[in-house]
Order: sequence, then structure tokens, then C-alpha cells
Amino acid sequence: MDLVEPTIQMWLTFAIVLGAIVAYAYDRIPLEISSIATVALLLLVFELAPMMGADGERVITRRDLLQGFADPALITIMALLVVGQGLVQTGALNGPARFLMVLGKSFPRLIIVACLVVVMIISAVLNNTPVVVIFIPILAALAERLGKKAAMVMMPLSFAAILGGNMTKIGSSTNLLAIGAYEQAGGGGIGFFDFTVAGAVIALVGFVYVILIAPRLLVDRAGLAKRLAGGGGKQFLFQMELAPDNGLVGQSAVAGMFPGLKDVTVRMIERGREKLLPPYDDITLEVGDVVLVAATRSVMTELLNASPDLVSSAEGEDVDDKAGERRVIAEAVVAPASRMDGRTLAQTGFRADTGVSVLGVQRRSRMIRAALSQLRLEAGDVLLVMGSRSAVLALRDNRDVLLMESSASDVPMQEFAWRALAIFAGVVALAALEIMPIVVSSLLGATLMMASRCLNVRQAGRAIDRRVFTIVGAALALGTAMQGTGGATWLAHAVIESLRGAPVAVLLSGFFLLVALLTNVLSNNATAVLFTPIAVSIASELGVDPIPFLLAVIFGANCSFATPMSYQTNLLVMAPGHYRFVDFLKVGTPLIFVCWITFSLFVPWYYGLL
Repeated sequence: MDLVEPTIQMWLTFAIVLGAIVAYAYDRIPLEISSIATVALLLLVFELAPMMGADGERVITRRDLLQGFADPALITIMALLVVGQGLVQTGALNGPARFLMVLGKSFPRLIIVACLVVVMIISAVLNNTPVVVIFIPILAALAERLGKKAAMVMMPLSFAAILGGNMTKIGSSTNLLAIGAYEQAGGGGIGFFDFTVAGAVIALVGFVYVILIAPRLLVDRAGLAKRLAGGGGKQFLFQMELAPDNGLVGQSAVAGMFPGLKDVTVRMIERGREKLLPPYDDITLEVGDVVLVAATRSVMTELLNASPDLVSSAEGEDVDDKAGERRVIAEAVVAPASRMDGRTLAQTGFRADTGVSVLGVQRRSRMIRAALSQLRLEAGDVLLVMGSRSAVLALRDNRDVLLMESSASDVPMQEFAWRALAIFAGVVALAALEIMPIVVSSLLGATLMMASRCLNVRQAGRAIDRRVFTIVGAALALGTAMQGTGGATWLAHAVIESLRGAPVAVLLSGFFLLVALLTNVLSNNATAVLFTPIAVSIASELGVDPIPFLLAVIFGANCSFATPMSYQTNLLVMAPGHYRFVDFLKVGTPLIFVCWITFSLFVPWYYGLL
């Protein structure tokens, strides 16, 4: 192994790497600012102190440092986020989520663990990026329906996919690159399942950590946004007028609850002039019944999405927004001195004046035992309204209500669900069968999602996370600087020299840990290509089988757990999990050491190096 002489550029690069990690971990500095500052410092260093090659040309150019912002992997991630948003906006995966929820109703944790096991197994033989793309919306919907937090399942999903990639030759691109570099360095051929046993052991031990410990270390940061957008636990009053074709007609109460009205509280049933109050025993719903229910906004949005005709507006009319028009649900407060105060909604003419329907009303002062169409409004009542985006936002200028803009959210357009599913299936199939590169199929899918009206340009733009964009560009710039200055090779040499004379198993363990730590700063593919020749060289100097050292590179380079930019799937789950850099550092770093200890105990024994 050739000795690399340290240079001022190398030391400055090390300083910038450490500074970037500290800045990323410091929550008060936005990731975007840290990333842009990192790139700016690298540009400044190599502009003021350029590294010149033997041919007189710069070793690291400005183009080299900035090309990460046009990296195919980054473009792929951005496009896949848009495709995933299309599935969310159409509610395309509500059906699969409901099916899984029924299966896991008695054992919700078990069904989530089963999904992660499936992800890990599939990732052993397929590119794990499309696998994670498939399961992100499924697990997000499943977690919400089962009362779990999305943050508790998103990072475990990514980690399970990465661990699964350890088990076969094609489990990840890192494996293929390392094996290719090994063969070029004079090593023999590597079979499909040659390291499956060692990879499976590491994957299984790591998976135990992922399902038992990782969720305990994660923090749900979506709480405030979710409460604002989804109403949190606040309950609104809704009314349903049962038409002859309504699925609730003929249902009888069981233990005081109606099977078709789960997660809601039936406050009153108005049957002609008769008012039926709880508890409900031996009561069967009939045509013409007006059912007054109390439920959270999220529950009623789900019921409205599944059965658009189920909920009638509080004005006593059906909700009949034009097909294909984007609908928005929001909250508005009846203002003091509003002309609506003391009137029913029908008397106010609210819908005729604004084009917005009132779905429900929230009043905290006392229990309401009257149909909403007969309820006289009071100042301070919260109205749950639905209409086109332009009509809802026009309520800003309405003097009778105060629009809570932060509460506005789009209603899934269920009629476009099959379009979204077809596009999504096409993207995954084209990439998984290697008919075309995933960057091409994902961009095509993102375009089709917008062209087919599964989501609009505003929603697509909102799906793109600028944190992901800037952090990938900065990470690739750091990797370029580490490679160009020889910093990674110098570190490898320093570790090997410090362990010279130690048993082979100890040296192998130290080499694995070095690769595992550096792969979270360099890209995992660059780490594999860079360290495979070093692994072969070390094995040759020691006169031992090079396979264990090759596995140290493969498994170590796949330990991309401690930073979000270290692997594509980490970046994919960053937005839906509402994670920060420090979350990956806190949860992923112990997993690296779990894999390191497992490797250090099993691989030397399995290959007879003890």
C-alpha cells in the first residue's frame, strides 16, 4: 500500500468534514445553510490553494465540487418523491393499507415487523431503492391507521433494506462495484451466494436492533404540523342523511356501536320528529335518518374519501364538488360580531356566497343535541369547510369567518387512484427489471403523475425536499475532496500502521470499522471502489485469504446508517419521517457498532482467522 503524504488541502478537507458534521448535528442551524456553507468553503479552499497534478492541471476543479447537484442519484430521489406524492394525493394505497390493518388489528406491531422482514428479504435480490419506494406510503398509511407515528417506521424501513442488501452479490450496487474492483485487482470470481451466510448473520443481528431499539430512540417531530393540518384530537360534529343507497341503511347497533361507523361517536339519530339518544340498543338505521356524529377531522376525511356521499353538508345539502376539481379541507372560526352569529347555516347563505361547504362544527362550551342544519351558530364556533382551493383561500377576505390557513389540506382524489398506481407500478417494473435506468423511469413517472392530474405542479414542488437536495450536493463535494486529496487512503494507511503486529482478526476488525465510518461521509459506492484495492493489498502483505477483507469493504460500505446522505433510501425516508440529521446520527451510529461487533466475532471465526 503506497504511502500518501498529507497536504494542507487534506488537513483543510478534514477540518471541513468535521465542521460539517458538527453543523449538521447542531439543530439550530438549518441543514440547507450548513450544506451550502460546506460547498462554499470547499470551493474557497481549492480556489485559493489548488492541487495541481503532474500534467499541470487541477486535480479538483470547481466542476468536480459542484457536479453533485446534478448527480443522477439526486435526480432520482427528487423524482421518486414526486411519484410518492402522487400516490398520497390520490389515496391510491388506502386499500392495501386497510387490508394490512385488518390483518394486523390484533397484533399491529407484528404486521409492521412482517413488512420490514419482507423488505429485507426482497432487498437481497432487488435494488432496494424501488423496494423502499413501494413500502414508504404503505407503512405510512398503516402506521397512521394503527395509531403509530410515521417516524417510528420510516428509518427502520430504510435500515432493513440496507441490511438486506448484504446477503447476495446483487443485493446493492456497492456489492457489485466492490466485487468488480476485486476481480480487476487479480482476485477470483465471487458467486451469487458466496457471502450470504455472513451477510445474513449481520442482517439478522442488525434487524433485531432495528425493531427493538431504534424506535425507542426516534422522536416524532410531525406532531405540531399534524395537529394543525389534521385537527389533532379535536372532534367536530357531522351529520349524515341516509339515502336509500347508503351502505349504513339496515345496520343494527352492536353493544351500542354501529359497525359502519367505527372511530366515531353517534350523538343523536333524528327519525322524523323523534330524537333517539344513546345508548343505542336494538336500533336499526333506516332510510331518511339524520345521524349526528362526533369525530376527528382525519377520521371524517377518510370516510368522505371512501364514500363521498356519506357526509352531507351542515346546510342540509349534499357535498357535490365538481369531478376532477381539487378540493381542500380547512378550518374557519366564526368571527366576533359576525352576521352568522345567531343564525343557522341555511339562513346565512354561506355556501351560496362563498362556494364553500360546511361539513362540521366544533363547539366546546356545551354538548350539542340538534341537527347541524338547525344549529344556531355562535362566535368562536370552528367550522370545518371544504371547497376548491381558490374558494377556500378566498375566505381570507371574508369578514364573517377567520380562516386558519395552516389547517388547509388537500382531499385525496380517489378517482385518479388507478392512474397513480399504474404509473407507480410502471416506474418500479422498469427499474427492477432493468429495462431502463431508475433515473429515467422515475423522471418519466413524475412527469406522468402531473400530466395525468394525479397531482398538480404546486403539490409536486412541495414534495421536493430542499434539505435533501442541498445535503446530497454537499456530501458528494466532500467525497470528491476526500478522494482527490488522498485523505481516505491516508486514513486507511494510518489505521493499518497503528495495528501492525496485531492478530489478523484485530486488523480485519479495525479495517471494517474504518470503512463503515467513512462510508457515511464518502458515498458508499466511492468507498467500495477506493478501499477494495487496499483490502487486497493488506491481505497480500499478511499472506491470508483476501475474501474476509473484501467482505469488510462490502459490509462496511453498506453500513450507511449514521447520516442521511450516505444512502439513497435514507434520503427517501427523511421527509416522510420528519427526521433531522441528528436523528440518523443518534440511531444509526449504534447500528454501525452492532454490525461491527457482529462482523468482528463471526467473520474471523467463519473464515478460520482466529
